[in-house]
Amino acid sequence: MPPSSAALLRWYDRHRRTLPWRALPGRTADPYHVWLSEIMLQQTTVAAVIPYYHRFLDLFPTVGDLARAESDTVMAAWAGLGYYARARNLHACAQAVAAAGGFPRDVAGLLALPGVGTYTAAAIAAIAFGLPVVPVDGNVERVTSRLFALTDPLPGARKAIARHAATLNASPEAQARPSDFAQALFDLGAGICTPRQPACALCPWREPCAGLRQGIAAGLPAKAPRTARPVRHGAHFLLADAAGHILLRRRPEKGLLGGMLELPGTEWRTTPWPEAEALPHAPAHADWRPAGRVTHVFTHFTLHVDVYAAQVAHFPNSVARIGGMAVTHADLDTLALPSLMRKCVAMAWPEP
Repeated sequence: MPPSSAALLRWYDRHRRTLPWRALPGRTADPYHVWLSEIMLQQTTVAAVIPYYHRFLDLFPTVGDLARAESDTVMAAWAGLGYYARARNLHACAQAVAAAGGFPRDVAGLLALPGVGTYTAAAIAAIAFGLPVVPVDGNVERVTSRLFALTDPLPGARKAIARHAATLNASPEAQARPSDFAQALFDLGAGICTPRQPACALCPWREPCAGLRQGIAAGLPAKAPRTARPVRHGAHFLLADAAGHILLRRRPEKGLLGGMLELPGTEWRTTPWPEAEALPHAPAHADWRPAGRVTHVFTHFTLHVDVYAAQVAHFPNSVARIGGMAVTHADLDTLALPSLMRKCVAMAWPEP
């Protein structure tokens, strides 16, 4: 028995989540709000995103405001959400949309925008423009794999899951309400078909669910065994002057944390940095003391950073070679400083 779109939509009309970027019933979603939330929600939870979303709308009420903003202002507003390439793409996308006079209203046009992939394009198309497509995020993957009892493990099963998910909106009811149908799938995965202990007794699709019938729903989607996350090591240096400033520099635009600010330091490598080998990379000759170790987990590796601290009367002229900038504690809240570096600063330079 195919799943009933009408049953899902009836459930959604009663139980839909209230989210700041979601249009009220009967209203049309703002594509800027949908796009902004979808970019922020990548690799991040709804609870974590909400304060950032409100902050962005306060700073950049329209896509044109975001396009005209300085890059540092955008990166500073994003700091703490992680995956900073998303923020650079967000700014570039806003500039492209503003230059074009608005968001493209078709999937192909949306896919051509910086930082917009298959899922995000489908989500904007369905939610903001009412196109009958099924965006497949983690929630929809889980619902689909359980509904059809797809047992091949992720990530290899993603294409097969997407093919099955694309059939879910074939009915006239789903085609008539593509925005609501897409969001109903999201809410079903987030509130009923959850990763652990799904509430199958409350599910509007429990009858046609093959995973439930076979008793395997809670274990789907299957996942391939994880490989051990590699470990890297680095050393960073907090140099303070008598006036209450510390020295920061900007990372290269390309690469991890590109364009963000950091404490000067070494490269990140697979072997530890002994103190004698790390100190020649310090930004100035000073009486350096070990301040502790910070551990930070990125998507693909774990980083251990040995933090060193020192104080001088004033910064030497030589720091200009590294593009150094002097900042105070009060400046930190307005700067594009990633959470890794905030940990390092907090360890070596307590607030006054």
